[in-house]
Amino acid sequence: MGEIREKGAFINPYVVQMDKFADSMVHLSKTFFTLEGYKGNFSKEEFEEMFGKVTDKVCENCEQRDSCLQEKRLYTYQMMYEILCAVEDYGAELNVEIKRGLQKKCLYAPRFLRETLEVYENAKKILLWNNRIVQNREGFAGQLNSFAKLLQYTTRELDAGIFEDEHLEKKIKNRLKKIGIKMMSSVFYVTSQGKYEIHLTVRAAKGFCVATKELAYEVGGCVGRVMMPQQGERPIVGAQYCTIACVESARFQTLQGVAKIGKDCEQTSGDTFLMADLPGGKKGMAISDGMGSGEEACRESTMVVEMLEELLEAGFPAQTAIEIMNTALVIGREDVRFSTIDVCLFDLYTGSCEFVKAGASTTFIKSGDSVERIASATLPIGVIKDMEIETVKRELSSGDFVIMVTDGVMDALPAKEQDALMSEFIREANTVNPKELAHCLLGKVLEWSGEKPTDDMTIMAVGLWKL
Repeated sequence: MGEIREKGAFINPYVVQMDKFADSMVHLSKTFFTLEGYKGNFSKEEFEEMFGKVTDKVCENCEQRDSCLQEKRLYTYQMMYEILCAVEDYGAELNVEIKRGLQKKCLYAPRFLRETLEVYENAKKILLWNNRIVQNREGFAGQLNSFAKLLQYTTRELDAGIFEDEHLEKKIKNRLKKIGIKMMSSVFYVTSQGKYEIHLTVRAAKGFCVATKELAYEVGGCVGRVMMPQQGERPIVGAQYCTIACVESARFQTLQGVAKIGKDCEQTSGDTFLMADLPGGKKGMAISDGMGSGEEACRESTMVVEMLEELLEAGFPAQTAIEIMNTALVIGREDVRFSTIDVCLFDLYTGSCEFVKAGASTTFIKSGDSVERIASATLPIGVIKDMEIETVKRELSSGDFVIMVTDGVMDALPAKEQDALMSEFIREANTVNPKELAHCLLGKVLEWSGEKPTDDMTIMAVGLWKL
């Protein structure tokens, strides 16, 4: 973190303290990475240790012990090495030639072979567990590093955005007093997009009860901008002090619709979707397709979507959130269970949309009579620790639609024609209702396939309109 510091950048002592905290996490992360790494093979010392364990058990009372372990030690060691190499390549079923060679050289050949295999298997388990510990440690180190960067970025953003304006504070206080609201304190903040957020600690005067929307309207009149209560704010300001956040009103809105059907027309689907209002005037849409179908796949995709929602609502960038989730899934379980992630983040101030994909199917953008495809060749989350995530950004216009689908939808269409057919279905759809659009497209896909769904199928259509 130190390399990005600039002279005079740290005036606020809180920023300095948070920067030290982030630096300590980065240092801890680097320490984890410098510890013992992965081992693909056994070292010479480990082979010697295995050789010693086997000979101690098998050769203790053998009349040829001195000969095999002193005069012919190299040949005995070579014999054990050949057995281990054969086991590594072909498994415990050794070929006849190796067994015959062992029987000619060793009086206790069956026991020597059995003890060698047992010692090797135990050593192999230890090696695998050590590599698993390394994987977990590096996974946690990566998360620490990501969290440190996010913490420092957020701290700087808040410090740069918070400002004082005594004149504006006095103006708001007097204006709210006229509608029966007493203001105790205020915090003014400008986002990185140049949008106002004003946090007011207020209460209604005795005998008054004021709607939060009215408060936001009056605040907007003072700052010369259209303001509204932040999503999830209380509807009424009562007699007790509370903090109300007023944000600038968005220029765009989204409407969305979903159509889905389970494999073989079952009620339970392994696909799960997300629609969430996010900080900074953004709207988040996501679809996750769990491995397989039915209840187990549903539990998997639901867990992924809930985790994603919490991270996005906390302010994590989509790519960082997916990386954290992937690390948690890879290091948190023995078996491999993957889920695709398809995320669309709509900026309701600018009308832009960010597409983030991990193993997801093609996403389609309908703008008038044209249809654009956003494809991805990445792996789902939960497969490997270091994964690639594709991010694409597009500027949308009022009346455009974004259509997200799971692989069950695309697989129902003929191979090599899937994208073209789906684009044609979208182009021909004559409706501006997102729910009707989603159901229309699902119906066309089912009609084209002419059979029951062989996988869970979900289509989400999102329309963007200017307010």
